[in-house]
Amino acid sequence: MKNGLVVFAAGCLGGLVMCVVMWLFSRYGITQSLNVQLAGSVSPHWMYPRIVWGGLWGFLFLLPIFASSIFARSFVIALIPTLIQLFVFYPFYEGKGVAGLSLGILTPFLVFFFFWVWSLTTAITLRLS
Repeated sequence: MKNGLVVFAAGCLGGLVMCVVMWLFSRYGITQSLNVQLAGSVSPHWMYPRIVWGGLWGFLFLLPIFASSIFARSFVIALIPTLIQLFVFYPFYEGKGVAGLSLGILTPFLVFFFFWVWSLTTAITLRLS
């Protein structure tokens, strides 16, 4: 139970950091300069589901994934939610096409980057706890 609570909380913190990074990318025009229509926000309405999903995705850190470093482990774990976002949520629930390509050709790379930020933050939080 303790491990579950810790990974959920760490995942929520990772989700918060991911939201802030997405907002900063939107605010400073990085996503727009890459011709990708992903927009972040700091409104509670936009952030809340992403923080909760970050906590739920945090349970992936309970899997026995062995990696040589925290960066490698965060990279591997970030692939799972990225693939689900690109090949389940975007095409079937949001109508953005396979891999969200209707949002821009570099969407898969940005989605992976944002999930890697989540995963790295979660991994560092777990290491520090």
